[in-house]
Amino acid sequence: MKVYRERLLALRARLRGDVNNMANAALHKRRSDANGDLSSMPIHMADMGTDNFEQEFTLHLMQNDEDTLSRIEIALERLEEGVYGECEMCGARIPKARLNALPYATTCVKCASELD
Repeated sequence: MKVYRERLLALRARLRGDVNNMANAALHKRRSDANGDLSSMPIHMADMGTDNFEQEFTLHLMQNDEDTLSRIEIALERLEEGVYGECEMCGARIPKARLNALPYATTCVKCASELD
C-alpha cells in the first residue's frame, strides 16, 4: 500500500502544479503577451474567438484535473481507512493492474463497466 500512497501523492502534487499553471496561463494571459502587440485590442474578431476558445479549453482541462484531484483525495482517505483496493460496489479486490493504471480507482473493472 505504501507504493500506491506514494503514487497518489506524486500524482496529486503534479496535478496541483498543472492546475495552478493552467489557471495562471488562462486567467492572466494578455493578448499583447502572446504576439508582441502594444495594444490589448485584437485586430480581428477571429482573434477574439480564438482567445475565448483557448481560455474555455484550458478551463475545461482544469475542471478535469480538479475532478481527478478529488478522486485522489478519496483514494487517500480509503488508504487511511484500510479499504483501499476494495471495490465500493461489490467489495471484491480491485486488480493490481487496474490500480497501477488508475491508482484512484474505487471500483473493479466489472462494476466500472456497469456504471458506464
